Amino acid sequence: MGLSRSFQLVLFIVFGLLIFRIYTVENREIQAQGEIALANYQQYVQTIDNWNGSGDVLYQQISKDFPLQFFQYIHDIDNNNNFTHGSLISSSDDITSQIFNIELGQVHNFPDGRLQIRLDTTNILSPSVNDFEQTTTLLIVAYASLMLLFALLMQLHRRRINYATEYITHIPDLSFLALEKSRFPGVLSPIGSALEICRSQLKLSLERVRKENDELTKAAYQDPVTGFSTRQRFTQHIDAISKSNKQQYGVLVLVRATELATINQLYGHAAGDDYLAKLATCIRKAVSILGLSFCFRVSSGDFAIFIDRMTLNEGERFLEQLKCYLDEYAQNTKSDTIAHAGMVPYEQGNKPLALMALADSAVSVAQTLGPNHYYQLEKLTGNEQFGNDHWKVTIDDLINRRSIKFYQQPIQPCNNATAVYRELLARFYNAEGKNLPTTTVIAMAERYEMSVDLDKMIVIQSIKLLRDNPSISGALGVNISASSALQENFTMWLKDILSKHRNIAARLVFELNESGMQTNLDASHQFVTAMHKVGAKIAIERFGLGFTSFKFFREVKPDFIKLDSSYSQNIEQDNNNKFFIRMIVDIAKRVSIRVIATGVEKQDEKLILEKLLVDGLQGYYIAKPELLLNKQ
Repeated sequence: MGLSRSFQLVLFIVFGLLIFRIYTVENREIQAQGEIALANYQQYVQTIDNWNGSGDVLYQQISKDFPLQFFQYIHDIDNNNNFTHGSLISSSDDITSQIFNIELGQVHNFPDGRLQIRLDTTNILSPSVNDFEQTTTLLIVAYASLMLLFALLMQLHRRRINYATEYITHIPDLSFLALEKSRFPGVLSPIGSALEICRSQLKLSLERVRKENDELTKAAYQDPVTGFSTRQRFTQHIDAISKSNKQQYGVLVLVRATELATINQLYGHAAGDDYLAKLATCIRKAVSILGLSFCFRVSSGDFAIFIDRMTLNEGERFLEQLKCYLDEYAQNTKSDTIAHAGMVPYEQGNKPLALMALADSAVSVAQTLGPNHYYQLEKLTGNEQFGNDHWKVTIDDLINRRSIKFYQQPIQPCNNATAVYRELLARFYNAEGKNLPTTTVIAMAERYEMSVDLDKMIVIQSIKLLRDNPSISGALGVNISASSALQENFTMWLKDILSKHRNIAARLVFELNESGMQTNLDASHQFVTAMHKVGAKIAIERFGLGFTSFKFFREVKPDFIKLDSSYSQNIEQDNNNKFFIRMIVDIAKRVSIRVIATGVEKQDEKLILEKLLVDGLQGYYIAKPELLLNKQ
C-alpha cells in the first residue's frame, strides 16, 4: 500500500474514532438526562398514587408537566375510563432515536387501574443531537479539508518526484543541467543534495574519462617519435578531401626520410628515431609561418603535409624554407642528405591513389637532383610516371659512370677461432656528385629490371677495390640482389669473372636477402654451389623474417646467416627471441654454418648474444661504418 492510501486510511480511522468518541459521550449524556427525567416522573406519579378517575383526565394532567410519546390507562372496572394516546414504536423517519437508543417507559398501578407511559425524548435528545451534529459536521469538514490539502501536497510531492525522476532519466544524456534545489524542501532536501552530488561526481568522472579517452586517442593517432598524426588520420583526411562537395584547394607535400634505412643499419634504430624526430622538427618549423596545415607520418620514412589554400608558386617559398632547415640539420650532423620533398596541388574530388602516386613521382624526381632537393609536379594527370622514368635515366647514368663509394662495417668474432669479415656498404651519387638514397636506388633498379646491371657494377667495383688496394686485408661482404642471383645468366657471368680473379674471389662474401632466396630454392642452391666452386662464400642476411626451415639449411648451405636486427633488439627481455636464436645456432653448428647477430646497439644485447653462442656480432655498439678510402 502506498504512502497516499496509507495516510488516507489512517486519517479515516482517526476521524472515525473521534466521531465514535463524541457519539459515546453524547449518548452517555442523553442516558443520564433520560434517567433524570424518568426519576422526576416517578416522583410526580407518587403524588397521585390514589387516582381513581378517567384516563383522559389523567392524561391531560400528566401531559402538562411531562411530554408523552405514549399514554395508556386501563381501568379495572369501568372501561369508559380507559384512554390511550400515541404509540410505543418510534417513527421510521426519526433517525435520532435510532442513533441514540433511549426508552423512558414506566408502568404504574393505581387502586382501580393500570398506567403505562413512555416519555417523549425529543427535548432530551435535541441539545445533544445538535451538539453531535455540529461536532460531526466540523470533523467531516476538517477531514475533507485535510484530505484536500493532502491531495494538493501529494500532487506537489509528485511533481517534485517526477522532476527528480526526469532529471535522473536525462543523466545518461550527459546534459548535466543545473539542479533546482528549491524543488526539494524539507524532508526531500537529502534527495536534492544526493542528486547534486551525483551530478557533480558524474560530471567529474566523465571529464576524467574524456581526458583519458583523449590521451588514448592521441596515443592511437599520434606518432610517438615525431608527434605528427598517424596514417589512420591521414587516410581520413585525404578521403574527406576526395568526398568533399565544398570548394577546396591547396598543396600536398610528401617528404621522404631517404636516409632512414641507412641510419638504422649503420647507427642503430635509436639513431633512426632521433633522425626522424629532428626531421619532424624541421618540417614543423617550416610550416609554423603558414596558414592552416596538417602534418602526418604516413609510413616509416614518409611524411605528408596538407597546406590549405596555397598554390604551387606560393608553395615554392615553403619548400625553399624547408630545404634551408634540412641543409642546416645536415651541416650540424655532417651528413650529406636528410630528406627529399615533392609538392603537388590538390582540390576536392581528387582520387587519393592518383594524388599519392603523383606526389611519390615528385619525390622520386627530387631524389635524383641531390641532397635535400625538392620538386613540384603541377598536373594531376598524365605525368604520374615521370618521376620513375627520371630514376631510370639516373640509375642508367650512375651505372655507366660507376658512381659508387664504399663504406665498411666490421663484424666482431665471438672467439678467435671464428673467421668473419667486414661488410661493404655501397653509396651512390649522381652526375653532379650529389649523394642518392641507397635504398631508393636499389628499389628503383629492381622496378625497372636494372638490378642485374647495378649488381654487376657493384661486383666489378668491389674487385677493383681489392685489386687496386693491396693494403685492404681480410674478407669483405658485398651486397647483391637475390633477384639477380636467381638468374642463370648473372650466375654464369659472376662465376666467370671470379674465375679470373680467384685470389680476390676467396675474399668475397656475397650477402643476399633470405626472403628473396627462398622464392626458388633450386636456383639458390645452384648459385651457392657456383660461388663455392670459385672460392667465394655466401651470407644470408635478414635471416628469420621469412619462412625458415631445415630444408633451407640442407639445400642452400650458405656459409653465414645474419640474423635480422629485430632479434637483437631488447633480447634481454624477450625469451621468444632467445629460444629462436638458440635453436638456429644449434641447427647451424650441426651443418657448419656460422651465425652472425646484427643490430647490436647495447652492451646487454652483446653479452646475451655471446652467451647464446653466436659466431659474430655486428652493429652500432660493435663498430660504426666508415668510409673505405681507396686508390683512384
